[in-house]
Amino acid sequence: MELAHSLLLNEDAYCQLSEVQKAEFIFEWLRYLEKLLIATSRNDLKEKQKILVEQLLSLLNSSPGPPTRKLLAENLAILYSIGDTFSAYETIDKCNDLIRSKDDSPSYLPTKLAAVVCLGSLYKKLGRILGHTFNDTVGNILKAMKSAESQGRYEIMLSLQNILNGLGAAATPCHRDIYKAARSCLTDRSMAVRCAAAKCLLELQNEAIFMWSSDLDSVATLCFKSFEGSNYDVRISVSKLLGTLLAKAIIFKHLGTAASRHSIRKVSLEEVLELLGTGFLRGSSGFLRASGDMLKGTSSVSRDVRVGVTQAYVVFVSTLGGAWLEKNFAVFLSHVLSLVSQSHPKATQTHIDAVCCRRCVSFILRATIGGLLGEKAQMAAAKDICQAIWKQKKVVDAVLSDGNLETRPGSTDVSASQHMLVCALQELGTLTCNLGTTAAPLLQDSSIGLLDSVISVVLHPSTSVRLAAAWCLRCIAVALPCYLTPLLDRCLERLTVLKSSPEAVTGFSFAVAALLGAVRHCPLGIPHGKGKIIMALAEDLLCSAAQNSRLSAQRTQAGWLLIAALMTLGPAVVSHHLARVLLLWKCVFPASPKDLETEKSRGDSFTWQVTLEGRAGALSAIKSFVSHCGDLLSEEVIQHLLPPIPCAVDLLTQLSSILKSYGNPLKTPSVVYRQRLYELLILLPPETYEGNLCAVLRELAADLTAPDIQVAASTFLLPPLCHQDDLLMLSPLLQETDHRFIEEQLLLDNGVYCGSLEYDPYAIYEKNVEGDSVPKPLPPTLSVISSAAKLFGFVCAHAGETQSLLIVEQLSNSIKHTRGARQQIVQLHVVSSMSNFLKYVAGSKGKLGSEEMRRLALTLVMGALESPTPLLRCAAAEAWARLAQVVDDGAFTAGLAQVSFDKLKSARDVVTRTGHSLALGSLHRYLGGVSSQHLNSCVGILFTLSQDSTSPDVQTWALHSLSLLIDSAGPLFYVHVEPTLSLIIMLLLNVPPTHAEVHQSLGRCLNALITTLGPELQVNSTSVSTLRTSCLLGCAVMQDNPDCLVQAQAICCLQQLHMFTPRHVNLSSLVSCLCVNLCSPYLLLRRAVLACLRQLVQREAAEVSEHAAMLAKDGRQELIPDANIREVGLEGALLILLDRETDQKLCHDIKETLNYMLTSMAVEKLSLWLKLCKDVLAASADFTAISCVDTMQEEEGDKGDDSSILTTRSNEKSPPFTNPRWGTRVFAAECVCRIINQCENANSTHFDIALAQEMKRRDSRSDFLVLHLADLIRMAFMAATDHSDQLRLSGLETLLVIIRRFATIPEPEFPGHVILEQYQANVGAALRPAFTSETPPDVTAKACQVCSAWIASGVVSDINDLRRVHQLLVSSLTKIQAGKEGLSHLYSESASTMEILAVLKAWAEVYIIAIQRHKSYKQTLKTASHLEDSVKNGSHSPDGLLDLVCTDLGTLSRLWLAALQDYALLSLPSEFASQLPVEGGTFYTAETSEKAKLHYYNSWALILHAAALWLTNTGFVVADPDEGASNLSRPVTPTSMCQGSSSGAAVKSPEEIYTDRFHLILGVSVEFLCSLRSDATMESITACLHALQALLDVPWPRSKIGSDQDLGIELLNVLHRVILTRESPSIQLASLEVVRQIICAAQEHVKEKRRSAEVDDGAAEKETLPEFGEGKDTGGLVPGKSLVFATLELCVCILVRQLPELNPKLTGTPGVRATKPQILSEEGSQLVSAALVILSELPAVCSPEGSISILPTILYLTVGVLRETAVKLPGGQLASTVAASLQALKGILSSPMARAEKSHTAWTDLLRSALSTVLDCWDPVDAGHEDLDEVSLLTAITIFILSTSPEVTTIPCLQNRCIEKFKATLEIKDPMVQFKTYQLLHSIFQYPNPAVSYPYIYSLASFIVEKLQEINKRKPEDTAELQIFQEGVKILEALVTIAEEQHRAQLVACLLPILISFLLDESALASAPSKMRNLHDFALQNLMQIGPQYSSVFKNIMASSPALKARLEAAVKGNQESVKVKLPSSKHTKNPGNNSSIQLKTNFL
Repeated sequence: MELAHSLLLNEDAYCQLSEVQKAEFIFEWLRYLEKLLIATSRNDLKEKQKILVEQLLSLLNSSPGPPTRKLLAENLAILYSIGDTFSAYETIDKCNDLIRSKDDSPSYLPTKLAAVVCLGSLYKKLGRILGHTFNDTVGNILKAMKSAESQGRYEIMLSLQNILNGLGAAATPCHRDIYKAARSCLTDRSMAVRCAAAKCLLELQNEAIFMWSSDLDSVATLCFKSFEGSNYDVRISVSKLLGTLLAKAIIFKHLGTAASRHSIRKVSLEEVLELLGTGFLRGSSGFLRASGDMLKGTSSVSRDVRVGVTQAYVVFVSTLGGAWLEKNFAVFLSHVLSLVSQSHPKATQTHIDAVCCRRCVSFILRATIGGLLGEKAQMAAAKDICQAIWKQKKVVDAVLSDGNLETRPGSTDVSASQHMLVCALQELGTLTCNLGTTAAPLLQDSSIGLLDSVISVVLHPSTSVRLAAAWCLRCIAVALPCYLTPLLDRCLERLTVLKSSPEAVTGFSFAVAALLGAVRHCPLGIPHGKGKIIMALAEDLLCSAAQNSRLSAQRTQAGWLLIAALMTLGPAVVSHHLARVLLLWKCVFPASPKDLETEKSRGDSFTWQVTLEGRAGALSAIKSFVSHCGDLLSEEVIQHLLPPIPCAVDLLTQLSSILKSYGNPLKTPSVVYRQRLYELLILLPPETYEGNLCAVLRELAADLTAPDIQVAASTFLLPPLCHQDDLLMLSPLLQETDHRFIEEQLLLDNGVYCGSLEYDPYAIYEKNVEGDSVPKPLPPTLSVISSAAKLFGFVCAHAGETQSLLIVEQLSNSIKHTRGARQQIVQLHVVSSMSNFLKYVAGSKGKLGSEEMRRLALTLVMGALESPTPLLRCAAAEAWARLAQVVDDGAFTAGLAQVSFDKLKSARDVVTRTGHSLALGSLHRYLGGVSSQHLNSCVGILFTLSQDSTSPDVQTWALHSLSLLIDSAGPLFYVHVEPTLSLIIMLLLNVPPTHAEVHQSLGRCLNALITTLGPELQVNSTSVSTLRTSCLLGCAVMQDNPDCLVQAQAICCLQQLHMFTPRHVNLSSLVSCLCVNLCSPYLLLRRAVLACLRQLVQREAAEVSEHAAMLAKDGRQELIPDANIREVGLEGALLILLDRETDQKLCHDIKETLNYMLTSMAVEKLSLWLKLCKDVLAASADFTAISCVDTMQEEEGDKGDDSSILTTRSNEKSPPFTNPRWGTRVFAAECVCRIINQCENANSTHFDIALAQEMKRRDSRSDFLVLHLADLIRMAFMAATDHSDQLRLSGLETLLVIIRRFATIPEPEFPGHVILEQYQANVGAALRPAFTSETPPDVTAKACQVCSAWIASGVVSDINDLRRVHQLLVSSLTKIQAGKEGLSHLYSESASTMEILAVLKAWAEVYIIAIQRHKSYKQTLKTASHLEDSVKNGSHSPDGLLDLVCTDLGTLSRLWLAALQDYALLSLPSEFASQLPVEGGTFYTAETSEKAKLHYYNSWALILHAAALWLTNTGFVVADPDEGASNLSRPVTPTSMCQGSSSGAAVKSPEEIYTDRFHLILGVSVEFLCSLRSDATMESITACLHALQALLDVPWPRSKIGSDQDLGIELLNVLHRVILTRESPSIQLASLEVVRQIICAAQEHVKEKRRSAEVDDGAAEKETLPEFGEGKDTGGLVPGKSLVFATLELCVCILVRQLPELNPKLTGTPGVRATKPQILSEEGSQLVSAALVILSELPAVCSPEGSISILPTILYLTVGVLRETAVKLPGGQLASTVAASLQALKGILSSPMARAEKSHTAWTDLLRSALSTVLDCWDPVDAGHEDLDEVSLLTAITIFILSTSPEVTTIPCLQNRCIEKFKATLEIKDPMVQFKTYQLLHSIFQYPNPAVSYPYIYSLASFIVEKLQEINKRKPEDTAELQIFQEGVKILEALVTIAEEQHRAQLVACLLPILISFLLDESALASAPSKMRNLHDFALQNLMQIGPQYSSVFKNIMASSPALKARLEAAVKGNQESVKVKLPSSKHTKNPGNNSSIQLKTNFL
């Protein structure tokens, strides 16, 4: 194929190929040429143009296929448009000659067609350049058309369209001729020709004015004719033509100037509508024919005409646009409604017609109002619809008030107005539903009276109107949940009052049922008590039904309808009424067969009608119960359900005899009864009615073959029984389209009903499958069949085998015994039932055992495979596959295949060939795997069939079957891939485009092949490369196909290819193809486009976006203007599409695609994304869609506003987003949150304004989120204050995210402030509306969360500013103080619970923050040396916030404790349910407890923390004075806990109250922590641990824990578990803090016991004191019973996790070190330090014996941490873990236990061992030695020396080793080490006990003196040596002080010369460097101190050494002045470098 890539055709390569390859080669060359020509320069072309033209023209004669001829024509046109045009005339002549040729053979046809296509293409591209040649050309083409067959006519029409397009007005002379030709083609028998003619006429009308003026009527009539017998594509094309023409006529009327120029008749809007109306009502017939039909009484308008006209209405309005519709809506509405009014009885003369017409009218209204109007205009439209309803209502009232209903004209008025009302009400409902909460103003406006108008027609005489009104009320309730309860109340009240009016009883019962159905769509629900009222009312209606025969039927129906609807409220509500429902159910049927017999003999026709109605109702109610309350179906309930069922079945068997007795009136009730019973039985497990299976089976068989069914409802029965993939192959009507709502009726034969609500009122409460459209139940006669067929499957599988066989045999015979149409109907029913049976057996993993049953099934299915109904053949093929599955026997399957092979070999008729070819493909669908022999045979046969060009149907089915085969064969198919691919390409290149269904099947085959090849397509071998090229070529052919579904297939194939081999798919051409089809009128194409886009942007979002932008820039004309990519990019185009699109699946894909794009590009294209979101949110509902007004506003705006010039281009017509719907705005708000998250993950600069501004200055292209903060706030504000509640929630969420992310960013220009501070007014304004009384609880709850976040964020520090937001929280606190009773009764009680808890949680968060700030403020006060500063900032004192909260703390604390008590009750396991309070808790009711749990779960943690803080701060000591007199509806403090509600007399003491509260907090915490759910949030765990910390901060709770050891152990075990299961360091640290507090509590307890024992036994002997603390006097610690043991476990867990080397099991023997010391992460260090602190506290909790048993462990761990983490750090710092272990060591060594008599000796031994271990760390056992930090180890030794009793360290062996270590360290060259060692020795030398210090002085002092003298000689080199020297001098001074009198002189004599040698005289001092000057100062200062102290020694030395004396005097003189100045300061700056070390020293030593 690479050889095809050249400018001229490579003829050598071409000649060597086979025929099939030649076609491929040519196509590939032409594809390449098309791209190449555009890129080639004119001069290069001119050289080769002649040869190229010759080559292209020669191809004309080689019979090119359709795709090839199209490309050929395009290339010729491009060639002439770039190169020279002179030879174009020759080409045109040549083409004309080819067309004139007399050769009519089929082989010559492709050449003729290619010539036609070339002409079209040339004129389209070159247009008027070709001069007047077009007259001849057009004449020639039109002449050719007369003899052309359908393909020719098709191509000629398209060619003429192109010619007209290219010539424009120049073609006027030919307009009439073309018009005539196209007219005849518009009613052609070929559908493709009709479509092409419509396109041609559409092009023609651009210039041919007569079409939409003088000839308008005849064109319209022609279009109506064209609709007759049309298919979907024709209706789309012709309706587009008709709609556009009529719109043109209207527009032209307004452009008056042009009209005056041509004397054209003007057409008014009324005339146009009249014209369309005529088509709708009378179709295309002339007067005579219509009257003839009228005489016969048949309807003259076929459904396809009506549907076509309906679509034309929509096109007409869409063309005129939203603004026009808004202006003319009233006229339009009245016209559309009049189509079903009494003025046109023709349209509604039969019920079937009426239903179909209503659907059409609804579709027109939905498509125009829903599709074109913005929200504001939709509200205006709703007003007009209301007016129309009122108007009709008045008509009806007038008729009814006459009192004489029998008068003829009156009753027709009523019945005819019903259809108008139904349409108006349904549209009003859908409209409101889509507007959602934005419709609130509409309902509040009393001048419209929307609710009143709807409720008033609930009483209309017609049932369908009553139902429509009820449905409309349901829609209003779903849109505006706040109206649900009031509407329910109003309807219930009317129902009770008007119980004696039949219309009111049915009407209001419909309304109540509909409203109950709405509850599941309203998350806030309705008050629980409503269920009780409805149940009572229903019972009342049922009981009073018998009292008044006029009302019996209505009351019975109403009663059961209410009960059935009540069931949808779910188990929580129904459980309370179940007993009564079951009782009613039991009573409605006779108790025994005997009673049934008596009934039969007694009743009359009317009583039977009522009885059947009642029993059908009862069956519906139980069906509703079973489907909505599955959780309640316990064994016991099923036992109650069962008894009436046998009786119901008995009645079923008697129905036919009852019918015979009472005749026709019982016909419908009996059918309804059957259907209800069948529906219930389908839901019940067959075991429950085992005894009745046979009877049911017989009845089903009778129903399925009943002789009175006259219509075949295959379209309802069969689609569920066909495989989804197979349905695609059938009529496009079965596929999903935008017109499905009206197209559905065309699937039916004219006798079949459309679904409509009045056929089954019980559908009104069901959840609707298709989104928000009205339920469309089928008439009972049809639905009973579909239920019977479905039930047959279940029953037949469970009945006895003989019985089943008998029945199936009977069904089989009934087919044989009928004839004609009747036979088809019976066959349809029987096969449906059989399919259901096989499907059920397969689904329940059963087997079809008996040979006889197999034979029968096979016969039935095979008969259906040869049925003339395609749908039945499809279902039969699926049943064939199921049959193979349930028999599951290889031989049987092979037999089935053989049957099909034989049939296909012999049969020649289309039906058999299609049926059996599909059977072959489906056979292995469920078997998993195909044998290769079977595969080969199948492929051979299907190949042959798919090339049968005489029958496109056979080709379609065979290819589809092939695609199934490829799928099921998988890798086995590899052998056949190449031939299959060749076949597919050959067919794609040759099958005419008019056979679109063949191309669709080819697409499916190609897709299956690509899937089979899979990732292998990436391989670069020659064979794979050829396959890959063929696949891409196939995709290219399909992309060029005119059929949209084929294009969709192409996109799916390319999507697959892109998944497997992304490198080889040309992304730019794929993206351009996707963009072009983004707004296609075909739903399936749009879906394919988005599915593909969604996949592409997951990998390469940026590239896709760039390609789309490039495409828009190139401005290719194919780009559909709807997708405004040029202005807003692909992202914006998708947002616009999301706003328009109604298909749920598509909307989901668009959102996903945008989310992927946002995730990968939001950070790079930040401004673009934010601008998109801002545009969507800013284009609020107040904006109207009139673009002319808009440009005016824009121009005026531009002058005044500089910023707008930057954001909008001057030439922009209107903003990209006009009136986005609320759903789109919600999505935009969610996008803003996502953008913030993306930026957070990307780069911290996004949240640092100073840095961002700096980067922006450096590079203006860089962009950061923080620079857009004003926009973010504005968007959040716009969303939070919108009409739509969903948008308000999203806006508040966005605000919350903004506050959390931006709260801490400082404002660089105003230090001490943050950037959010300037927006506090916006935040306040956004929150305020959420606290008004009418706001729904979910919005208020969200707003509370934002309030608390805002206050807690600390953005606003000024109390007065804070008060504004605080005030909002105060207002909601006041609102909730009344408890659950005081809140709104509009929603369910759980909604109130949600709101109350949200408020309490918000307050809790604020209180927690206030306390934290108060604490940190206190600490800063303690540490701050500059007290004055903090006094100045008094206004910002954090106590202000605490003061604000404190005013309400009394109330809050009570509410918090009450909420916690509720939570504690709700979290009890189910077995304690009986102990819960009957009426519920404080804030929840018993009935809504399940829903309330979730709300408690979301908020308890912060409330717990706040309550704990409050209890801590009141110290458990303040008794609350007004404890009882709370202002809640019931006292809610936990004082009332544990008391029976009856006793209530005992008043608790404060001690008991505290104990209760303590246990409440502790219990809730432990319950939560000990069973952490996987979804437990970090926030909850942290809050819980903080609450425990707060609790243990004060003495009283600590004493409780300390005194109850089991409690402490329990808590420790729980915390241990938290540490094990949660990796987060912050949670582990918080847990350790609680552990520390528990140990402190235990210590305090032990101390207290010891103290009290000493006080009590003061006189007694010390010996007899009992031992306190763990371990008592044995020292044993029992695991599980010991607090200390539990703590050790926990600490070991933490330490070993951070330092695995501490585990002796891991590292072998404890003494041997395996690794180098290491530095832990910051968090790890904190955890280890916290664990060490806890370890060091443990001995104090033990008795002396106990301490002995734990000491080894504690020492091992502490020393281990020191050893493992003692790393040398620069500057001599200590690692934080080392510091902690030294600190812990000090704490352990100085423990009183070390000195206690009982433990002294053991401690001494253990401490010596520990010291020995520390010393061992040095010994170079391994290479790790040099990394150890000597200073850390020396410090440890020093701590041992100074902190233990002398006998530990003074034993010679240890002491000598210690001295050795010091010596060794002093010799280390590192000055820092020396300096630290000096410091340590200094502290040892000063130790008061000579036994300890002297050996060190003897061994080391001389060493230090020598060192000093050495430094003295060479003078210190650097600061480090200077420090060492100074420290050394200090040590000598210390020695002087310690020394005995007689040795002191010697020491001073050593010291003085050293000091004096550093003194400088006056001259030297001035020039000396700073180091020497420092030394001089130091020495002089020390001399000044030593001199006076030891004056005698001093004098002696001075006397003996005059040189020293002279030097000293000189220095003193020279320094006299400076010393005065410097001495004070030098005290401060004595040693700047060693502050840290001094601190450390004081820490440990």
